[in-house]
Amino acid sequence: MCNKEIIEKVRNTAEEYFERGKFFCSEAVIHTINELLGWPLPKEITKLSSAFPIGLGKSGCLCGAVSGGSMALGMVYGRSHGEPMNDKMFPASAALHDHIKNKYKSTCCRVIVKDYEFASPERKKHCVKITGEVAAFIAETILNDDEAAEKINRSV
Repeated sequence: MCNKEIIEKVRNTAEEYFERGKFFCSEAVIHTINELLGWPLPKEITKLSSAFPIGLGKSGCLCGAVSGGSMALGMVYGRSHGEPMNDKMFPASAALHDHIKNKYKSTCCRVIVKDYEFASPERKKHCVKITGEVAAFIAETILNDDEAAEKINRSV
């Protein structure tokens, strides 16, 4: 698969997980990126992102997909106890924040969905799209980093 195909596959997979109700936004991103990376972490890692949907536990703050995306970046650029911080971690996470803020004018869940009734299918469709956008951005970030791209499961 070429990079463009991988990115679109990741986008579609994350969107499908959310659309079909298998996961919420943050969970869909984490699970999809873990899969993309060939499961470097147990599938149960998705549980760590379960508190983030709907803007941090339904508080409407930071978009759950963005939270999940930042966690997914940690799979590639994160550190273990005693290790120095990877120089790529903060710029990659800031780039995700800036990308979503530029595209949707905010990273705050309640702002991003303010034009939708929460229970509406239109709001869910909008959030599914954002989830796919975050997952695709993470995949593209990884693929554009030669060292990180080696971790990609190209058969996704």
